[in-house]
Amino acid sequence: MSDTPEWMKPPSNSDDSSWGSPSPEIDASVPHTARVWNYWLGGKDNFPVDRELGDQIRELLPQVVELARADRAFLARAVTYLVGEVGIRQFLDIGTGLPTANNTHEVAQGIAPESRIVYVDNDPLVLVHARALLTSTPEGVTDYIHADLRDPDAILEAAAATLDLTRPIALTLLGIVEHIPDDDEARAILKRLLDALPSGSYLAIAHDTNVVHGEVSDEAVRQWNESATPSITLRSPEQITRFFDGLELLEPGVVSTALWRLDPTESGTPREVDAFCGLARKP
Repeated sequence: MSDTPEWMKPPSNSDDSSWGSPSPEIDASVPHTARVWNYWLGGKDNFPVDRELGDQIRELLPQVVELARADRAFLARAVTYLVGEVGIRQFLDIGTGLPTANNTHEVAQGIAPESRIVYVDNDPLVLVHARALLTSTPEGVTDYIHADLRDPDAILEAAAATLDLTRPIALTLLGIVEHIPDDDEARAILKRLLDALPSGSYLAIAHDTNVVHGEVSDEAVRQWNESATPSITLRSPEQITRFFDGLELLEPGVVSTALWRLDPTESGTPREVDAFCGLARKP
């Protein structure tokens, strides 16, 4: 009988070489983005410190739960558009977070079962749950890379084992660029990733801002940065738009995630949230 825990066993479509090594240590004493986000979305993969900070932020900014849900809804609408209308079949999802509803592979493979998805995150708890992200259709493939956005070369090298870097890829960076405080470093990372992708690829970004709730959002981030990891840097919609320089930004441009390409069947207009997003094509 194998002594390997069930969640450490490689899925049938995964390379065994990335599994079975000891997991990085999980620090349950410090709140972490992925776990607090999971708490706001109603998940159970979090610790008391995550729930405590999550409640603290929610008391100050009740709309933060709407923000979390709007982020997931933007992901689903963007992936649906990319697969259904553009024909994208490959995704590099960096800053994956903990598995929840409407994960990238579920949306993409629900439309095109042959889609290939690579998830990337550096949270040890996400690694523990990565098996749930590797449930693929027989026709498609999913993979998980435990890596940091600040090391784009390592990400690209590992992703090349699953994705064909000569064919268009959708690069999704939702709620992660805000963890890179320096604008020049963030743009350099994006440039390195995009330079490796061919024409016809796409970039999706969602990023926290403060243009909707102003000082309340500023205070929420201040409290976050005092207690949790990694830190958050808010940027204006204009700063977020500059991350798409050199690309063809799709309509409606950079807008609140709650408003991006709403389904016409949805009744009413949702409230704006302090996370703005955009989707652009590499010419």
